[in-house]
Amino acid sequence: QVQLVESGGGLVQPGGSLRLSCAASGRTLSSYVMGWFRQAPGKKREIVAAIGSTGSNTFYAGSVKGRFTISRDNAKNTVYLQMNSLQSEDTAVYFCAAERKGFIAISATDYDHWGQGTQVTVSS
Repeated sequence: QVQLVESGGGLVQPGGSLRLSCAASGRTLSSYVMGWFRQAPGKKREIVAAIGSTGSNTFYAGSVKGRFTISRDNAKNTVYLQMNSLQSEDTAVYFCAAERKGFIAISATDYDHWGQGTQVTVSS
């Protein structure tokens, strides 16, 4: 079983940056596709970015492309989400998730393991 713990959320002004981390325990992440999702109040959980098991393939939602970067360090069993040029619309709880289906899934239902989430608030 994989346990995921997110960190790095907080309050930031518009235009600012945050770096989220997702640390795994229980199993090595090297065979898992990892995704970052977010959920704003009253909205459905949506994919933000995903990264293949080796880090060579990535996916970004259109709303964050060019501003966010997903990366992973399999030696540290950790996945990151660098978020730049943050906007108020990015305010949400951010979750990391893991799946081992062998392809980069973008639906939340394809992910088997989830963290508890970290709050990101973008406000002046």
